[in-house]
Amino acid sequence: MAGNEAGGRSDSGMEHFGYKESLDRSIGAFGSFAAGVSYISILTGTFQLFYFGYGTAGPAYLWSWPLVLVGQLAVALCFMELAAKYPIAGSVYNWSKQLGSRIVGWSSGWLMLTASIVTLSAVVLALQLNLPRIWSGFQLVGDGNGPNDFAINAVVLGSVLILFTTVVNAIGVRWMAMINSAGVFIELIAACLIAIILAFNIKRGPEVFFHANGYGAGKSGGFMSAFLVASLASLYVMYGFDTASSLGEETLEPRRTAPKAILRAILASFVIGGAILVFAVMSAPRLDDPMIGSSSGGLQYIVEQVMWGPLGKIFLVCIVVAVTVCSLAVHTAAIRLSFAMARDNALPFGEGLAHVNPKTQTPIMPAIVIGVIAELILVINIGQPKIFTVLTSIAIIMIYLAYLMVTGPQLRRRLQGQWPPPDLAAGGYFTMGRWGMLVNVVAVAWGAGMALNLAWPRESVYGTPWYNTWGAFVYIAVILGAGLGWYALKGRHHIGTLASHQSARRAP
Repeated sequence: MAGNEAGGRSDSGMEHFGYKESLDRSIGAFGSFAAGVSYISILTGTFQLFYFGYGTAGPAYLWSWPLVLVGQLAVALCFMELAAKYPIAGSVYNWSKQLGSRIVGWSSGWLMLTASIVTLSAVVLALQLNLPRIWSGFQLVGDGNGPNDFAINAVVLGSVLILFTTVVNAIGVRWMAMINSAGVFIELIAACLIAIILAFNIKRGPEVFFHANGYGAGKSGGFMSAFLVASLASLYVMYGFDTASSLGEETLEPRRTAPKAILRAILASFVIGGAILVFAVMSAPRLDDPMIGSSSGGLQYIVEQVMWGPLGKIFLVCIVVAVTVCSLAVHTAAIRLSFAMARDNALPFGEGLAHVNPKTQTPIMPAIVIGVIAELILVINIGQPKIFTVLTSIAIIMIYLAYLMVTGPQLRRRLQGQWPPPDLAAGGYFTMGRWGMLVNVVAVAWGAGMALNLAWPRESVYGTPWYNTWGAFVYIAVILGAGLGWYALKGRHHIGTLASHQSARRAP
């Protein structure tokens, strides 16, 4: 078996697909871990969404953090087995294609790709929440008090960041991995220090997390209804760990490295991110301060209140670093997914999108195309910020659905006695063994339940009119319908590995 041979290339698992090696295999263990951590991005997600969770259900919303870990860890464990078997670009797309069928694989890839591009547009907007706090000069448009100053400036700053991630990804994976690893190192150190400093300034005990504190009162369903809505703040953060395996073709010894990177990424994010959230609530000067539950305040506001001197601004700089590497990781993952689909001729202009620059050994065209589309999506935020919010929320649902298109077929294979493949255990690679069936069932149930929770028509989340309230169903139907229309009319007749990417020895 390839897994028993020495060297990074021999351990690649490419023989399962019949593709030739074309990408630069240079990412080590920390780079693989950093890819998963930077996509989850502890500081980006927690600081961007804390206000929503807290403002909806108060301190007790933090119970959604361990709840989400349990569900996402089940998904991650399933992905770890797949990363050991198929460590290849566009992981979710290729996994669902191998476990399910061509149409299932294409649908998961299409949902994941469109969601990733929208997610990139959403992540870069986080610069607006932090840069003007560091220095007022970053408010390039107006003084911030005009009706559109905030939105336009957010688009300007976000556009600059997308240009940066496009250039870095076009230069090559070595630069991307180096910048990403350095940024993740800074983010992890900063996150740990933030948690420690907040812990040394606590003003109340953990009992605050065991009371509803009046949240949900007078609402149908009471606190549980508010909690389910608030849990979206945690659900929006803890995903993207599959990025470590999506870079499998560029990772040394990927069948061993990628599964470990997935596990370490989700556990590190849970522990450090959870510590920040818990100690922030316990150290906040006043829990009834309306700024804590406001988009203009939130976790940044607590940090600024608790930190002394310029320390708060230093940590805001670290958050900007985290936003930068998160954007870079999201862009990179989208590029690898589009490349994987394009070399199967599963996207329009497949040959161009799948072309690998011989000098940099990286696909340049997908980096540019994704960057341009993300920039265009940003423009929506200027005139229709509510629609943009709906789209970004729906992007998360599409990612959860794409995950479900992997864990669902994987469970079916288990029930048929076809998973895990015998070569995993024989090669010493990761497998859940006898726990696999239970974990897989949990992963499927979790994915279906949380997709429904995310999609549930709530005016408090999606607003009005009706097509926004029901946006998860309306917009996903439009996006998936448009994609399936292309697939039915043209795609399905041409899908197949491009001759330029076929290995000399085709997989059986």
